[in-house]
Parts: sequence; structure tokens; C-alpha cells
Amino acid sequence: MNGSPIQAVLFVCNMNAIRSPMAQGLMRRRFGTHYWLQSCGVRPGGGVDPLAAEVMDEVGVDISAHRPQGFADLEDASFDLIITLAPEAHHRALEFTRLLAIDVEYWPCLDPTVIEGSREQRLAEYRAVRDALDRRIAMRFERPLTA
Repeated sequence: MNGSPIQAVLFVCNMNAIRSPMAQGLMRRRFGTHYWLQSCGVRPGGGVDPLAAEVMDEVGVDISAHRPQGFADLEDASFDLIITLAPEAHHRALEFTRLLAIDVEYWPCLDPTVIEGSREQRLAEYRAVRDALDRRIAMRFERPLTA
């Protein structure tokens, strides 16, 4: 980026049903409307993962109404930064930005659906993903100045 401030951020994962809506919701909780935020997936799923919605609700973020979308569904490409959360998403974002002046950052993030076990063990993995994303957002973005 050429030193200009970041105002619009896109989070991308594979299906836009867990990681990217979690990141979008966590960022909105932390910064309100200071940033224009969107999320999408390489292959959008049918809806938000119920366990993702549950662990987000635990921290006061409601993502239950989120509707997964893909790159083709985005209103425009006016992003300052795209943050990818999965290898396939990162490759797709690099293709998407090939001719655009948009920075792309890769934040490797476990897909919690690959974890097997009891409901509580699975919820623990979703919480770990949520908390890791929240820490990363806190480290990456500065608290906006308020008037």
C-alpha cells in the first residue's frame, strides 16, 4: 500500500460461512463503522455455519443473518486490503487483484469443520478460530481516532 489509510477491507475464505463472516463481525464489533467491511468466499456455502453463529453470539456478535457470497456477488472492488484466511482463498484473491491496486494479506486460519469429536470439542475449535481472528485484528488495525 502506498501509505494511504485503510478504509475498506474484504475478508475471504472458502465458503464465506465460518471464518470470513467471523472476521467481519469481529472487526465490526471492534471498530464499528470506521471501516467499510465485506466478506466473500471462493465457493459460497448455503448459509452461516450454526456453530460459528453460536460462538460469535457468545461474544455479542450476531452473524446468523449473514448470507454467503462469492467474488461475483461483490458490489464493487473498491477495497484497500483483502485478507485471506485459507490457501484457496488467497490464490483466488491474487487472481482477483492481478490488475487492481489492492493489497492482499494471508492470515492462515484453521478450518474448524475438519475437527472431529464431541459437540463441546468442536465448539472449542470454533472458539479458538474466533479468538485467533480477534487477536490478529487487534494487532493489525489501530483503534480509530474519535472526534
